[in-house]
Amino acid sequence: TFRNIPILLQILFWYNVVLAALPGPRQSLSYLDAFFLNNRGLYIPRPILESGFISVIIAFFIAIAGIFYLSKWAKKRHDDTGEEFPVFWVSLAILIAGPTLVYFLSGTPASLEYAELKGFNFVGGWTLTPEFLALAFALSIYPATYIAEAVRAGIEAVPKGQKEAASALGLKESVILKKVVLPQALRIIIPPVINQYLNLMKNSSLATAIGYPELVTLFAGTALNQVGQAIEIILMTMAVYLVISISISIVMNIINAKMQIKER
Repeated sequence: TFRNIPILLQILFWYNVVLAALPGPRQSLSYLDAFFLNNRGLYIPRPILESGFISVIIAFFIAIAGIFYLSKWAKKRHDDTGEEFPVFWVSLAILIAGPTLVYFLSGTPASLEYAELKGFNFVGGWTLTPEFLALAFALSIYPATYIAEAVRAGIEAVPKGQKEAASALGLKESVILKKVVLPQALRIIIPPVINQYLNLMKNSSLATAIGYPELVTLFAGTALNQVGQAIEIILMTMAVYLVISISISIVMNIINAKMQIKER
């Protein structure tokens, strides 16, 4: 399985075996004549935003604020009456319909720039390099295996009697999963997931093995060559990783604290 293969080996596999075997630019794999994949990377359309697009961004944040207050209202309504409100679908409709409506009312202030083959390579659009793709694949699949195992263990740790009691009350399977199983399982899932997010951040430094610039390369490479102060640069690198790790831990621990059982 993927979790038994070292992360560095997976990065090298995706970069040197999978992506290197892709065809050249002129034989690129294309989708809808807008997305192109070859051994030089993935080419995707690049959005061109005009001055009027700021109204769409404002509408997006207003929609998020509306969803926040809708969730609080739905929770209060549920506590008072016991009736469920389709928060997810209504929130999704608000998040999509609001900015979309403003987008068209403001005269569609955005367009897409597509990549075009000119000569021996593509120009225009956004380019995701093979180094970035290899890193993205490896750092997505490797932690995902551990997170999936943590989720499976958390769900199976919930006593079967809880599910049987909820089923005896006539609750649907989706409601049982959402209201009975997951609230208890999350208390078991979150602690190991915190470790995986921290490992993911630290494993990103392995990108230097395939020449992709990241924090270690930036500090220990570019900055060190400019100033020549090795000890100070290494301390700065350690400080940056420490701040990021502590920030991730604080956020995840806040979420974990909210999921814990609160005694009256």
